[in-house]
Amino acid sequence: MFRFMRQHGYSDYDALHTWSIEQPGAFWEAICEYFAVRFDAPARDTLARPDDIMDAGWFEGSRLNFAAHLLRYEGDAAAIVFCGEDGSRRELSRDDLRRAVAGIADGLRASGVVKGDRIAAFVPNCPEAIIAMLATASIGAIWSSCSPDFGVNGVVDRFGQIEPKVLFATNGYHYNGKRIDSLPVVRSIAAVIPGIETVVVVPFLADNTAASGEFVAWDDFATTADDLAFESVDFNHPLYIM
Repeated sequence: MFRFMRQHGYSDYDALHTWSIEQPGAFWEAICEYFAVRFDAPARDTLARPDDIMDAGWFEGSRLNFAAHLLRYEGDAAAIVFCGEDGSRRELSRDDLRRAVAGIADGLRASGVVKGDRIAAFVPNCPEAIIAMLATASIGAIWSSCSPDFGVNGVVDRFGQIEPKVLFATNGYHYNGKRIDSLPVVRSIAAVIPGIETVVVVPFLADNTAASGEFVAWDDFATTADDLAFESVDFNHPLYIM
């Protein structure tokens, strides 16, 4: 922020803040340039209808993809370092992450997922959550998730409204030194929400497997696709349902 501020001739935070309020179009154009936001199609107007907060339009006419920006870097530098409560540690490089996202995105396409479809996840904080979210965003689908400590009713209240086509879930999680089995709740969710066509299970807990053919295993769902393709969407295209 300090470098950005100095680059645009402001000597203190208050002056920068004032600029952002008085000239929001110019401010956000500068932000996009500074952080190298790549538009597939440029905006007709950075801020349309600025005097109407309910109808203001940001970067109207522009197209881009959120996941393309987070996955723009390649190489063996660490992109994700995961440490589990059980002491486990996993590290994914930028190349590892790109390959993983490409495989899950290809699996989603093979399952019939298209731009605007909803994808839900019943997962803890783990690399697969990030991979599946980026894969979802890469094809212009919409992501929603909740923690696996939610009960069936809490999950259905959220996901039942958005009719997800695919549900990602772990087979369990760790909490306070205990192994918690998620599969009974996953079964109930899949049975109650009719729009779910595919349930993909991540083997987060070792030796906790679903019945053969009951769900699709994470490794089976992912393909070996190496090429990442990104669906270009409008600037205000939905990304998450919180």
